[in-house]
Amino acid sequence: MEFKTEYEFVLPRGFVDSEGIVHREGVMRLANARDEIVPLNDLRVQRNRAYLIIVLLSRVMTRLGTLSDVNTQVVENLFAGDLRFLEEMYNRINEDEAMVSVTCPECGARFQKEFGRLGE
Repeated sequence: MEFKTEYEFVLPRGFVDSEGIVHREGVMRLANARDEIVPLNDLRVQRNRAYLIIVLLSRVMTRLGTLSDVNTQVVENLFAGDLRFLEEMYNRINEDEAMVSVTCPECGARFQKEFGRLGE
């Protein structure tokens, strides 16, 4: 089995940029120790611990739609549901739980799905 370090996703709502373009498809990579340590020195995180997830996600999201840079401003402007989705994804893939139980909205069937294209 191949070791996977990047996971594709589709946001429930998507990030709307300044031109009104919605960006939903993206890629998140596994976090390394530096990704979890460096944000602790960020003054925004020191002032408000809730900001930690904003900085973490901006470090590990390698692509979101056609955006050239996924930075803290982008993550700050995500819809709350999308932020929760990404936070849960971050926790799952970094805890070696790349499988998730999902329910089909049409037939109600439950099955396991890998975080490969979750959200579709």
